[in-house]
Amino acid sequence: MHFQVTWSDEALLRSLTPSVLAILVRRGADFAAAEDAVQDALVEAVRVWPADPPLDPKGWLVTVAWRRFLDATRSDAARRRREDLVDEEPAPGPAPAVDDTLQLYFLCAHPSLTPSSAVALTLRAVGGLTTRQIAQAYLVPEATMAQRISRAKRTVSDVRFDQPGDVATVLRVLYLVFNEGYAGDVDLAAEAIRLARQLAAVIDHPEVAGLLALMLLHHARRAARTAPDGSLVPLAEQDRGRWDTELIAEGVEILQAALARDRLGEFQAQAAIAALHADAPNAEETDWVQIVEWYDELARLTDSPVVRLNRAVAVGEADGPRAGLAALAALNDSLPRHAAVAAYLHERDGDLATAARLYAEAAQKAPNLAERDHLTRQAARLNARRGR
Repeated sequence: MHFQVTWSDEALLRSLTPSVLAILVRRGADFAAAEDAVQDALVEAVRVWPADPPLDPKGWLVTVAWRRFLDATRSDAARRRREDLVDEEPAPGPAPAVDDTLQLYFLCAHPSLTPSSAVALTLRAVGGLTTRQIAQAYLVPEATMAQRISRAKRTVSDVRFDQPGDVATVLRVLYLVFNEGYAGDVDLAAEAIRLARQLAAVIDHPEVAGLLALMLLHHARRAARTAPDGSLVPLAEQDRGRWDTELIAEGVEILQAALARDRLGEFQAQAAIAALHADAPNAEETDWVQIVEWYDELARLTDSPVVRLNRAVAVGEADGPRAGLAALAALNDSLPRHAAVAAYLHERDGDLATAARLYAEAAQKAPNLAERDHLTRQAARLNARRGR
């Protein structure tokens, strides 16, 4: 059964989820059992709280989740351990102030997990989403997502809760969540921003700030990215009056503070590029020269061919399409979106026949329907111009 709650109640429950889960794990519950108990407590809260809201929501959740955990462990084999745990049951009253959210992030982004499993486990354990919500967001059956989450929980069940984790892995998982965007009834881009804010509150790291800034700057353009009919609107054609200036200002402020620490990382470099786009009053006034410089930094940091592909576009804008095509020639044409970039640069260079052919080729390789339709329209537009 799916329970409906007000947004404020749901937001509170989801914000408390990681700390409640952490308390159970720290008290001796294994991760999988603790996570199941917390989910049961969340369902009970949705049922009870509207009529009888607790004075201490976190303490209430800890108490109920701990009792659910004890109920689940009642068996002959576990009786002695259960009796020990009963003695440790938290007394009614305020829950401990210790926040182990950061360790949960590290646990959910454990290197033994596949990226998809790490994302699902993060959304469930740290984000507080239900299996049904996560399944809807990823457009897979609920049973499939339940199996994925169960496998992930088993994988990390023996991981020590206090072992150090890799911040870079955690950030990559959050970025994967953000790039999923929106599907079903869960806005994953907004959820990723919420989780990034939460992470920034418990760890002082310039790359955490860089990722949060990057998300905010990208999210600020969301309303302008699609036309009323759902078709994609390229950055150069977007109505900048629809960009969220408050998110842009916040993102820039966070980025500037991170860059001032002089510990540059890839997310800070990406955010700097996004900030330059956000700063331009129109496409013609974009500072492409500085964007190329930031892509050079990003390529140095990551050695990523995808970064070099995007750099070729920036070079084409800064130094002309021939220079962009020269930069593109050094890259493998099997790269995702290589044909789309080549088509754009050839169009800028006046070679409409080649551009139309490449747009059509890119459409066949597009990763989603919206992008395929956009590229198909680009090819049709150029073919129509050539036929006049």
